[in-house]
Amino acid sequence: MNTYRSNPRDASGFLKQAKKQLGQNFLHERGIIEKIVLALSPKANERIVEIGPGQGALTLPILEKVGKLTAIEFDRDLIEPLTRAAHASGGELNLIHRDVLQVDFTALANTLGGPIRLIGNLPYNLSSPILFHALAHAPAICDMHFMLQKEVVERMAASEGSKVYGRLSVMLQAYCQVTPLITVPPGAFRPAPKVDSAVVRLVPLAPEAIQVQDRAHFAHIVRAAFAQRRKTLHNALRDLCDDAHIREAGLEPQMRAEQVPVAGFIRLANQTCQNGLR
Repeated sequence: MNTYRSNPRDASGFLKQAKKQLGQNFLHERGIIEKIVLALSPKANERIVEIGPGQGALTLPILEKVGKLTAIEFDRDLIEPLTRAAHASGGELNLIHRDVLQVDFTALANTLGGPIRLIGNLPYNLSSPILFHALAHAPAICDMHFMLQKEVVERMAASEGSKVYGRLSVMLQAYCQVTPLITVPPGAFRPAPKVDSAVVRLVPLAPEAIQVQDRAHFAHIVRAAFAQRRKTLHNALRDLCDDAHIREAGLEPQMRAEQVPVAGFIRLANQTCQNGLR
């Protein structure tokens, strides 16, 4: 069978059809690409790692500025045309064909010689797992710039009291500065998704600025508190702590999770951890 005839490709060798099962939506709008590259402000000698380079919309203009880039791509059909495009641009592209959730970013940073900058237009169906996977390697990461569903970015950056404030907001803001940057309309992609997208910047906090004493316990407290949003802390956390512990953390048992600031969750987790309540 003629592979190229059965799977039509464009002049650059990329498949014309995105793979829906991989959540592919390829960025193509030049103005948006320029805004993202400007926000990233890549410099020569920086160790930039791109997750899901796709058809190279961000890869190639970044390569022009820094000369060298590492990219992680799961779709083997993109490897060859990406390699050719990078070679034609004169840049050095190190392509890793792997599931990003299996990539050890700490080991990769060590191989590249120091902390890395992560960028990527993330598959929307895998955005949260990728975010938490990257967060686990935060000491090896300078910053992260990701394209996500706009509603996910709004949740990431939300403050207490907001309707979209939740577990994702707390878990990310406890360890990172979260800054929404650019809203991207559906028409900037092929095929166009059904929702708006947005670019967000995540800057991991310095180790000395992270106040969480036990990460696993903190995650357990936050997960339990938001498991049923309408429950009060008294009801949601009854198996983990009593009202006295909640008050000692400067909170009220009748508060709901959506009313508790990030700092409040950190105090509660640290206080209950110190008292051996896990």
